Amino acid sequence: MMADQQPPLSAQDHEPIRRATTASMQNLLAQYFEAQAEDVVPANDPAPLEPVRHALSVTDETPKLRPEDAIAASFARLEAALHTEPPVVPEVEPVQTEWPVSAQALIESLMMENERLREQLHQRSLELQSAQDQADSDVLTPTLNRRAFLQEVHRAMADCKRYGEEACLIYLDMDSFKAINDAYGHGAGDAALIYVAETLKTSVREGDAVARIGGDEFAILLRRADLKSSRVKAMKLEAELMMGTFAYNGLYLKTGGSFGVRAYAGQTTAEAWLSEADAAMFLVKKSAR
Repeated sequence: MMADQQPPLSAQDHEPIRRATTASMQNLLAQYFEAQAEDVVPANDPAPLEPVRHALSVTDETPKLRPEDAIAASFARLEAALHTEPPVVPEVEPVQTEWPVSAQALIESLMMENERLREQLHQRSLELQSAQDQADSDVLTPTLNRRAFLQEVHRAMADCKRYGEEACLIYLDMDSFKAINDAYGHGAGDAALIYVAETLKTSVREGDAVARIGGDEFAILLRRADLKSSRVKAMKLEAELMMGTFAYNGLYLKTGGSFGVRAYAGQTTAEAWLSEADAAMFLVKKSAR
């Protein structure tokens, strides 16, 4: 044995050292990790580890007294952390949550202009719809005009061809219209036209169409209606007009009409179909004279 060599420690002597070392290392490691987490200890300062290093060097002399694996692993991680520079985290500019005053004013101005244009577009749409309604309506009575009615007839013909539906036209020529005009003036004639138009309008279903074709002549489009039911409808309308009256300047006046009915039978145009209904009305009017 060399003169400067210390005698080996017995197992009995090592046990207190092992216990003290283990407890000391656990305490030191816990304190160091806590200090580092709070940025109290700089990451590159090895001084706090010296007691731990010393404890390890003592216990390493006897393998069976070596500290527990968990403590050794913790020490290794801690030592590696001390010699590792922390990653550089780039500074991130804070997200701008508010627009500059000039930009905010521009945005508000654009939003107001967008709302104004939206309202203007809505009003324009209403005006166009109103203009379309006026273009389709008779100037005096609450019915369609001839042009709009023929468009409805054309659509009905297309449905008949495509779906095999039935449809009929009723043509009406007012009686005594000229006599009313001559006796009571054009105001009375207008009242008679309005009365007939309103009577026809209230008698048809939704989807049917009523129009003033010109002068004192009207037409009705009955969709999904056969010839028999359409003739019954015409007779009822004729009776209703004959029994009814309309008021004008305190007077109650009467009017009537002659009706002709024509079913769709493959006519090539709306005008042709309407002309056939007109011809049927003329035959009825002629036979009644």
